[in-house]
Amino acid sequence: MIKKSSKILIVDDEQDILELIRHALNKEGYEVHIAVNGQQAIEKTAKVHPDLILMDVMMPVMDGMEACRQLKEDPATQQIPIIFLTARSEEFAELAGFEAGADDYIAKPIRTRVLTSRIKAILRRNTGTVETPQIKLEFGDLIIDRERFMVVYQGNSLQFPRKEFELLSFLASKPGRVFSRDEILENVWGNEVLVVDRTIDVHVRKIREKLDDRFIFTVKGVGYKFEA
Repeated sequence: MIKKSSKILIVDDEQDILELIRHALNKEGYEVHIAVNGQQAIEKTAKVHPDLILMDVMMPVMDGMEACRQLKEDPATQQIPIIFLTARSEEFAELAGFEAGADDYIAKPIRTRVLTSRIKAILRRNTGTVETPQIKLEFGDLIIDRERFMVVYQGNSLQFPRKEFELLSFLASKPGRVFSRDEILENVWGNEVLVVDRTIDVHVRKIREKLDDRFIFTVKGVGYKFEA
Protein backbone atom coordinates (compact mmCIF):
# COMPACT_ATOMS: atom_id res chain seq x y z
CA MET A 1 0.00 0.00 0.00
CA ILE A 2 1.32 3.45 -0.88
CA LYS A 3 2.23 5.32 2.27
CA LYS A 4 0.18 8.47 2.66
CA SER A 5 3.25 10.40 3.83
CA SER A 6 4.88 10.21 0.39
CA LYS A 7 6.69 13.48 -0.35
CA ILE A 8 5.73 15.38 -3.49
CA LEU A 9 7.54 18.43 -4.87
CA ILE A 10 5.40 20.83 -6.93
CA VAL A 11 7.36 23.09 -9.28
CA ASP A 12 5.44 25.94 -10.93
CA ASP A 13 5.74 29.71 -11.14
CA GLU A 14 1.96 30.29 -11.09
CA GLN A 15 0.69 30.77 -7.55
CA ASP A 16 -2.89 29.71 -8.32
CA ILE A 17 -1.67 26.42 -9.81
CA LEU A 18 0.55 25.78 -6.80
CA GLU A 19 -2.33 26.35 -4.39
CA LEU A 20 -4.76 24.23 -6.39
CA ILE A 21 -2.42 21.24 -6.46
CA ARG A 22 -1.18 21.76 -2.90
CA HIS A 23 -4.78 21.69 -1.63
CA ALA A 24 -5.63 18.53 -3.59
CA LEU A 25 -2.52 16.68 -2.41
CA ASN A 26 -2.91 17.79 1.21
CA LYS A 27 -6.41 16.29 1.16
CA GLU A 28 -4.86 13.01 0.02
CA GLY A 29 -2.43 13.12 2.95
CA TYR A 30 0.79 13.74 1.02
CA GLU A 31 3.69 15.80 2.36
CA VAL A 32 3.94 18.72 -0.10
CA HIS A 33 6.98 20.86 -0.94
CA ILE A 34 7.07 23.88 -3.28
CA ALA A 35 9.53 25.35 -5.80
CA VAL A 36 8.90 28.16 -8.30
CA ASN A 37 11.52 27.40 -10.97
CA GLY A 38 13.79 24.63 -12.19
CA GLN A 39 16.84 25.75 -10.23
CA GLN A 40 14.85 25.80 -7.00
CA ALA A 41 13.51 22.37 -7.87
CA ILE A 42 17.01 20.92 -8.09
CA GLU A 43 17.99 22.51 -4.77
CA LYS A 44 14.79 21.38 -3.01
CA THR A 45 15.16 17.85 -4.40
CA ALA A 46 18.65 17.59 -2.91
CA LYS A 47 17.26 18.62 0.50
CA VAL A 48 13.98 16.71 0.80
CA HIS A 49 14.46 13.91 -1.79
CA PRO A 50 10.78 13.74 -2.80
CA ASP A 51 9.07 10.53 -3.88
CA LEU A 52 7.64 12.30 -6.95
CA ILE A 53 8.01 15.67 -8.70
CA LEU A 54 5.27 17.64 -10.51
CA MET A 55 7.14 19.93 -12.90
CA ASP A 56 5.87 22.86 -14.96
CA VAL A 57 7.64 23.30 -18.32
CA MET A 58 7.71 27.06 -18.92
CA MET A 59 9.35 28.80 -15.94
CA PRO A 60 11.89 31.60 -15.37
CA VAL A 61 15.53 31.06 -14.32
CA MET A 62 15.49 27.42 -15.46
CA ASP A 63 12.67 25.70 -17.34
CA GLY A 64 11.26 22.29 -16.48
CA MET A 65 12.90 20.46 -19.36
CA GLU A 66 16.41 21.46 -18.27
CA ALA A 67 15.68 20.78 -14.60
CA CYS A 68 14.36 17.32 -15.53
CA ARG A 69 17.46 16.55 -17.59
CA GLN A 70 19.77 17.50 -14.74
CA LEU A 71 17.79 15.48 -12.19
CA LYS A 72 17.77 12.43 -14.44
CA GLU A 73 21.52 12.70 -15.06
CA ASP A 74 22.29 12.73 -11.32
CA PRO A 75 22.52 9.17 -9.89
CA ALA A 76 21.18 10.48 -6.57
CA THR A 77 17.91 11.73 -8.12
CA GLN A 78 17.47 9.89 -11.42
CA GLN A 79 15.02 7.37 -9.95
CA ILE A 80 12.55 10.03 -8.77
CA PRO A 81 9.50 9.99 -11.10
CA ILE A 82 8.64 13.32 -12.76
CA ILE A 83 5.25 14.36 -14.14
CA PHE A 84 5.27 17.39 -16.44
CA LEU A 85 2.49 19.98 -16.10
CA THR A 86 2.15 22.19 -19.15
CA ALA A 87 -0.25 24.23 -21.26
CA ARG A 88 1.74 23.19 -24.34
CA SER A 89 -0.24 20.17 -25.48
CA GLU A 90 1.31 19.85 -28.93
CA GLU A 91 2.81 16.47 -29.76
CA PHE A 92 6.37 17.80 -29.99
CA ALA A 93 6.15 19.21 -26.46
CA GLU A 94 5.00 15.86 -25.12
CA LEU A 95 7.76 13.97 -26.93
CA ALA A 96 10.36 16.47 -25.74
CA GLY A 97 9.20 15.92 -22.18
CA PHE A 98 9.68 12.17 -22.40
CA GLU A 99 13.06 12.62 -24.08
CA ALA A 100 14.09 14.78 -21.11
CA GLY A 101 13.25 11.84 -18.85
CA ALA A 102 9.70 12.58 -17.69
CA ASP A 103 7.56 9.66 -16.50
CA ASP A 104 4.22 11.22 -17.41
CA TYR A 105 2.70 14.34 -18.92
CA ILE A 106 -0.51 16.21 -18.01
CA ALA A 107 -1.84 19.22 -19.92
CA LYS A 108 -3.30 22.25 -18.17
CA PRO A 109 -5.90 23.14 -17.01
CA ILE A 110 -5.25 20.60 -14.28
CA ARG A 111 -8.03 18.17 -13.37
CA THR A 112 -7.17 17.25 -9.80
CA ARG A 113 -8.91 13.85 -9.85
CA VAL A 114 -6.91 12.82 -12.90
CA LEU A 115 -3.71 14.19 -11.39
CA THR A 116 -4.09 12.37 -8.06
CA SER A 117 -4.96 9.15 -9.89
CA ARG A 118 -1.79 9.41 -12.01
CA ILE A 119 0.29 10.13 -8.92
CA LYS A 120 -1.05 7.05 -7.12
CA ALA A 121 -0.42 4.86 -10.17
CA ILE A 122 3.18 6.04 -10.56
CA LEU A 123 3.97 5.73 -6.84
CA ARG A 124 2.46 2.26 -6.80
CA ARG A 125 4.48 1.24 -9.83
CA ASN A 126 7.62 2.79 -8.38
CA THR A 127 7.32 0.97 -5.06
CA GLY A 128 6.29 -2.24 -6.77
CA THR A 129 3.49 -2.83 -4.29
CA VAL A 130 -0.27 -2.86 -4.44
CA GLU A 131 -2.90 -2.90 -1.75
CA THR A 132 -4.35 -6.36 -1.07
CA PRO A 133 -7.95 -5.98 0.05
CA GLN A 134 -9.67 -8.40 2.41
CA ILE A 135 -11.52 -11.05 0.41
CA LYS A 136 -14.42 -11.33 2.88
CA LEU A 137 -15.83 -8.54 5.07
CA GLU A 138 -18.13 -9.56 7.94
CA PHE A 139 -20.27 -7.21 10.04
CA GLY A 140 -22.68 -9.23 12.18
CA ASP A 141 -25.55 -10.26 9.91
CA LEU A 142 -23.90 -8.74 6.82
CA ILE A 143 -21.22 -10.54 4.82
CA ILE A 144 -19.54 -9.03 1.73
CA ASP A 145 -17.70 -11.75 -0.17
CA ARG A 146 -15.42 -10.05 -2.71
CA GLU A 147 -14.12 -13.28 -4.17
CA ARG A 148 -17.59 -14.67 -4.95
CA PHE A 149 -19.07 -11.22 -5.65
CA MET A 150 -21.86 -11.96 -3.18
CA VAL A 151 -23.67 -10.15 -0.38
CA VAL A 152 -25.29 -12.20 2.38
CA TYR A 153 -27.67 -10.31 4.66
CA GLN A 154 -29.51 -11.95 7.57
CA GLY A 155 -28.76 -15.35 6.06
CA ASN A 156 -30.09 -14.46 2.60
CA SER A 157 -27.94 -14.13 -0.52
CA LEU A 158 -28.74 -10.85 -2.29
CA GLN A 159 -28.23 -9.98 -5.93
CA PHE A 160 -26.26 -6.74 -6.31
CA PRO A 161 -25.50 -5.16 -9.69
CA ARG A 162 -21.76 -4.72 -10.21
CA LYS A 163 -21.52 -1.01 -9.33
CA GLU A 164 -23.73 -1.35 -6.25
CA PHE A 165 -21.50 -4.20 -5.04
CA GLU A 166 -18.30 -2.24 -5.74
CA LEU A 167 -19.68 0.84 -3.96
CA LEU A 168 -20.77 -1.13 -0.89
CA SER A 169 -17.47 -3.02 -0.82
CA PHE A 170 -15.44 0.18 -1.12
CA LEU A 171 -17.27 1.97 1.71
CA ALA A 172 -17.13 -1.14 3.92
CA SER A 173 -13.38 -1.53 3.36
CA LYS A 174 -12.82 1.18 6.00
CA PRO A 175 -15.74 1.30 8.45
CA GLY A 176 -16.26 4.70 10.04
CA ARG A 177 -14.22 6.60 7.49
CA VAL A 178 -16.05 9.31 5.56
CA PHE A 179 -15.40 9.11 1.81
CA SER A 180 -15.88 12.21 -0.31
CA ARG A 181 -17.82 12.02 -3.57
CA ASP A 182 -14.59 12.54 -5.51
CA GLU A 183 -12.98 9.56 -3.75
CA ILE A 184 -16.01 7.40 -4.49
CA LEU A 185 -16.09 8.42 -8.14
CA GLU A 186 -12.37 7.79 -8.55
CA ASN A 187 -12.32 4.39 -6.85
CA VAL A 188 -15.65 2.95 -8.02
CA TRP A 189 -16.21 4.52 -11.43
CA GLY A 190 -12.71 5.68 -12.40
CA ASN A 191 -11.59 8.96 -13.90
CA GLU A 192 -12.42 8.29 -17.52
CA VAL A 193 -16.15 7.75 -17.01
CA LEU A 194 -18.52 10.72 -16.92
CA VAL A 195 -20.62 10.25 -13.78
CA VAL A 196 -22.58 12.90 -11.91
CA ASP A 197 -23.08 13.09 -8.14
CA ARG A 198 -26.69 12.04 -8.59
CA THR A 199 -25.48 8.66 -9.82
CA ILE A 200 -23.82 7.99 -6.46
CA ASP A 201 -26.98 9.00 -4.60
CA VAL A 202 -29.13 6.62 -6.67
CA HIS A 203 -26.77 3.69 -6.05
CA VAL A 204 -26.63 4.44 -2.31
CA ARG A 205 -30.45 4.57 -2.15
CA LYS A 206 -30.73 1.15 -3.85
CA ILE A 207 -28.18 -0.38 -1.48
CA ARG A 208 -30.00 1.04 1.54
CA GLU A 209 -33.30 -0.41 0.35
CA LYS A 210 -31.76 -3.89 0.19
CA LEU A 211 -30.14 -3.55 3.62
CA ASP A 212 -33.12 -2.09 5.51
CA ASP A 213 -31.61 1.41 5.49
CA ARG A 214 -28.68 0.26 7.64
CA PHE A 215 -24.89 0.52 7.33
CA ILE A 216 -24.47 3.46 4.89
CA PHE A 217 -24.84 6.98 6.31
CA THR A 218 -24.74 10.41 4.72
CA VAL A 219 -22.35 13.05 6.05
CA LYS A 220 -23.83 16.29 4.77
CA GLY A 221 -21.56 18.37 2.64
CA VAL A 222 -18.87 15.67 2.60
CA GLY A 223 -19.96 12.25 1.36
CA TYR A 224 -20.81 8.81 2.78
CA LYS A 225 -19.54 6.39 5.39
CA PHE A 226 -20.16 2.75 6.35
CA GLU A 227 -20.95 1.90 9.96
CA ALA A 228 -21.42 -1.68 11.17
